[in-house]
Amino acid sequence: MANNADNVRAALNGSIFLAPKGSTAPADLTAPWDAAWVDLGFMSDDGVSMEYSTDVEDINAWQSLSPVRRILTSVNMTLGFTAIELKASTITAYFPDSVITEVTADTVWRLDIPAAPGPAEWAVGLEWIDGDIKNRMVIPRGEITDRGAISLGRSAAVGLEMTVSAYASSAPEIATWLSNDPAWALAA
Repeated sequence: MANNADNVRAALNGSIFLAPKGSTAPADLTAPWDAAWVDLGFMSDDGVSMEYSTDVEDINAWQSLSPVRRILTSVNMTLGFTAIELKASTITAYFPDSVITEVTADTVWRLDIPAAPGPAEWAVGLEWIDGDIKNRMVIPRGEITDRGAISLGRSAAVGLEMTVSAYASSAPEIATWLSNDPAWALAA
């Protein structure tokens, strides 16, 4: 098969969405994200990293120097991003079970960060665009399982670095990816 530069994609723009676990995601690329899905806003210029990995267990036999079989033992999928909009949705995602309260009418707010937060599962949406090509990925069950340090300095935006781990749901999929990319068309 020949190389085709028209099939090279970039994620020129996009969004990360969080919704309560069990929220209904858009079924196609044209339906809007409903009110349950909160857009986390600006991300750092690093964009979003998506990782997918599998682990296998080798079964060895006395009569063979190489494995005679491999068994899939786990599938892992993560999304990593750094939110640079410091707003209620990003702060409370970074600090699970935290609560923002108003101290002084419309001028001072307080964030109470719990010492022992419980698990916080979300539905997670990712959308990215390259010209007319649109992609959406939905993770029905995910949790922010890793957080980077919050750096405060004059030369960069304050960022909330987070990694979402995808969990299996009742469906056999760990995530669903929709695309209108013509390069995805199956060969006839």
